[in-house]
Amino acid sequence: MTQSAIKLYGFPLSGHSHRVELMLSLLGLPSEFILVDLKQGAHKTPEFTAHLNSFGQVPVIDDGGTVLADSNAILVYLANTYGNGQWLPSDPAGQARVQRWLSAAAGQLHAGPAAARLAVVFGADVDTVTAINRSHALLKLLEQQLNQDRFLAGAQPSIADIAFYTYVAHAPEGNVSLADYPKVHAWLASIEALPGFVGMPRTAVGLQSQS
Repeated sequence: MTQSAIKLYGFPLSGHSHRVELMLSLLGLPSEFILVDLKQGAHKTPEFTAHLNSFGQVPVIDDGGTVLADSNAILVYLANTYGNGQWLPSDPAGQARVQRWLSAAAGQLHAGPAAARLAVVFGADVDTVTAINRSHALLKLLEQQLNQDRFLAGAQPSIADIAFYTYVAHAPEGNVSLADYPKVHAWLASIEALPGFVGMPRTAVGLQSQS
């Protein structure tokens, strides 16, 4: 049976949208990218909040009538539905290791590299000094972790890596240098070498509205 295209509602410069776009491509799933014009407030319209995401944020997917929001939740869904056990371990300890990094992606990564980039690229009102300091604190932890394992949750790539990749790769856009983190550089290269990898554009203007 032919897999129908999964609709991805997003914004091209949203790191959260890119997480999902990248996962769909790595899984080889047919998809249709539907632009949500954040500059025109399309994500805050009654239609969007009623039918796609009540929080008024991107990304959202529609997989044959299954509508899901929140990038990390979507990654879990895609891994469980289409990943054949590759992207999310089946054992409790392995799942917990992945969940640890998904939580960090919603916490430290969001408050650090993502926030610093929002200030520069999107013009968001962010305490950039704090965001940059948080970014380097996180990058030091990543460097330590990647000194032990090739990927964040072990020897194989998982959705933990996909949740982290975009904002780490684009951290320099927020004036966060990656120069002192060779293991992080090697990890980024490993993700970029995966079959089906797609990158995100590195420059433009937009609005802060991601989840």
